[in-house]
This record gives sequence, structure tokens and C-alpha cells, in this order.
Amino acid sequence: MRWFAMVVGVGVVCAGLVAAVASGERAAPTSGKLQVVAAENFWGSIAAQLGGAKVSVQSIIVNPNIDPHSYEPTASDARTMATAKIAIVNGIGYDNWASKLLAANPVSGRTTLDVGDLLGLKDGDNPHQWYSPSSVQRVIRAIVADYDRLDPADKSYFAAQQHRFEAVSLASYNQLRAEIRKRFAGVPVGYSESIFQPLGESLGLKLLTPYTFAKAVAEGTEISAKDKKTVDAQAQRRLIKVWIYNSQNATPDIQRINSICRSRHIPIATVTETLDPATASFEQWQAAELRGLMTALHEATGR
Repeated sequence: MRWFAMVVGVGVVCAGLVAAVASGERAAPTSGKLQVVAAENFWGSIAAQLGGAKVSVQSIIVNPNIDPHSYEPTASDARTMATAKIAIVNGIGYDNWASKLLAANPVSGRTTLDVGDLLGLKDGDNPHQWYSPSSVQRVIRAIVADYDRLDPADKSYFAAQQHRFEAVSLASYNQLRAEIRKRFAGVPVGYSESIFQPLGESLGLKLLTPYTFAKAVAEGTEISAKDKKTVDAQAQRRLIKVWIYNSQNATPDIQRINSICRSRHIPIATVTETLDPATASFEQWQAAELRGLMTALHEATGR
């Protein structure tokens, strides 16, 4: 089960962390910079760009081949978390391992930004909020607010960084989303995982896949026979114009639907859960996926 946190492994790491902290074993902070640790690199990329030269950001999960849901943290991860002045976790049941590491070492003065708490979401809600443009904007504001509070002398610097990120760095991301909404709103599409739901809805696409199917794939739980039959039929009958799937989680069920879509000449677009390549920025990654989606939509509709 993808959501299942490796409790025993986390417990061992947490015990190791307590011993390490007791013995004074910590990574040396970068002088004069706010130490920020993000559980995942999609939030870490945003935090780094907003903080610029005034912060040092380290992300725990940076390998696109790692599944954040079931990640088993190392003792090194625990020490990294222990040095954080600001810790950013996704929450919503997505990265329980990160919250456990923080709880094992309650450092005075540390700020924790839990995205789920910020958005008022709970376990069971869609955790993939970095695919929601409105949620991303709220996280941006929250990160800058934390920077301002912890480093008030550099408030004007952080304001400038935020303006640059929103007006310049996110320009292509925003432009592509606006163009897709304008040209393709209402186009029926299918999608493999709940990861795409927030973005698809914001683009005005008609999401035909039952959410229970997409949620089951994302969580690694069993898909109902009814949902499998529905999704297969949507592809076989070409009720969907485009199929979007998470290429980092191509289960046998998804591979089967991919094959149906290819045989029925339904264009396929891909998304990934974390930055791919890992060296990309948040906006580069998202813009590349949007371009791929727009190409597939154009191929399907001729628009």
C-alpha cells in the first residue's frame, strides 16, 4: 500500500536521531542563512527561489524514482530535519515519515509549515496540492510570511523575491495554463491518478475517470471491478480525447489502459509525482508537462 508509513523503520531512525542529538551530532548550519528543509523537492524548489541568498534549502526526496508515500527515512535525513529552522512537509497523509521525524526532535523555535494544515485538508483528501495552482499560491504566501517573521530585517528582499518568482519565474506556467483553458476547456479526458485532478479541474477539462479509480491507483489500493470496467470502456469507445498518466507509477492496470489508448489512437500525456529531472525547477517541470498536455489536446481536437 503506497500510503503505508514504514512505522518500524521510522521508529529506528527516530531513536537514532535522539541519540545523535543527545551526543551533539548535527550538521553544521550555513552561517547567516535560514536553514530550510523540505520533505519533497517540489516545495523545496519554491522555497529556495523565494528565499534566494538569504536561505539554505535542502530537500529530502529528490530522486524521481522514489515513492514519497512509502519512503523510509535514513538517519542522515533525521539529522537534516533536526537542523531546520523551517521545515516544510506536505501532510494530508502523504509524508507521515517526515512528521514523525520532526515529532521525535521537538526543537524550540522551529517553524513547521504543514501544507495540509495550511489548506484545511485532512487525511483522505487529495494530497497532491502542488498540482493545484491556487494551493501553490497559498503556499508561496505562507513561506514568505515565515521568512518575514524569522528574518524581519530582510522583509523587502523576500518581497522582491516573491514578486520575481510570481511575475517572471511562473510566467510560462501561468501562460500555458491560461492557453489550455481558453482552447480546450470542456474536452473530456481520462487520468490515471488523483495527482492530476487539481490541475485538470483548474484547466477546465472534463475529467471522466471515476475519482475512486484515480484515488485507488495513487494509494496503491485495490481498484473496484466496476471502476476498471468504466475506465476501460471510456478508452475503448474513445469517450476520452486524451489519457494522462503518472509515468512514475505505471501499474499493470495503467499499462493495460495505455495499450488500449494506443490501439484506439488516443493521445497520451504524462505527469510525474516529483521533479523530473531532479535538476529542474518547479516551474520548468510543470511547464514541460503542460506543453506535453497541450500537444496531446491539439492532436486529439485539432484546435
